[in-house]
Amino acid sequence: MNYPNGRKHTIPQNNRNQAKNSFSNRGMTLEEDINETNTCYLEMNKAVIHKKPTPVQIVKVHYPRRSAAVITEGYFKQASTTDYNGLYRGRYIDFEAKETKNKTLFPLANIHDHQIKHMQSIVEHDGICFMLIRFATFNETYYMPAEKIFPYWQNKLNGGRKSIPYQTIKQDGYQIPFHFQKRVDYLQVIDQLYF
Repeated sequence: MNYPNGRKHTIPQNNRNQAKNSFSNRGMTLEEDINETNTCYLEMNKAVIHKKPTPVQIVKVHYPRRSAAVITEGYFKQASTTDYNGLYRGRYIDFEAKETKNKTLFPLANIHDHQIKHMQSIVEHDGICFMLIRFATFNETYYMPAEKIFPYWQNKLNGGRKSIPYQTIKQDGYQIPFHFQKRVDYLQVIDQLYF
């Protein structure tokens, strides 16, 4: 099988029967699946969405050879905002991707205050902002609009529940089925909600 970028994908002989019956344990993380999906979108000229680099201050570099450099010490310059951003159909897209092994809830401890503030700012400026949440145990990925996450965050700050129940995400979110080319085709949900 070939991916849209022409790269060949083969299934090892001992895993072929297992692969026919199940998508589970594909060995891919949510981030890798999103990166593959974004590459597909870019190659199809459908959207321009990239992973944001984490700003790092390099402090020490070791040069074992003239042609090689090894960074031995570095620090984060600032807190990062969300994982991905870009453009789709003339709209700004900004989102965070999180994966959990929890079967009954999504812990809000996986999100940071500065990320919520950033997401609120995107929504205030009419950008499309959301989270992709994968429940790894069930191999289910959900598109959760940022506006639906904010009340849970506020409740947490007021001493309430520190998580979003799985059933709530299943009810209020949009499940994204796995596909081989566009593994996490979140643009189909955006089309449904905004266009």
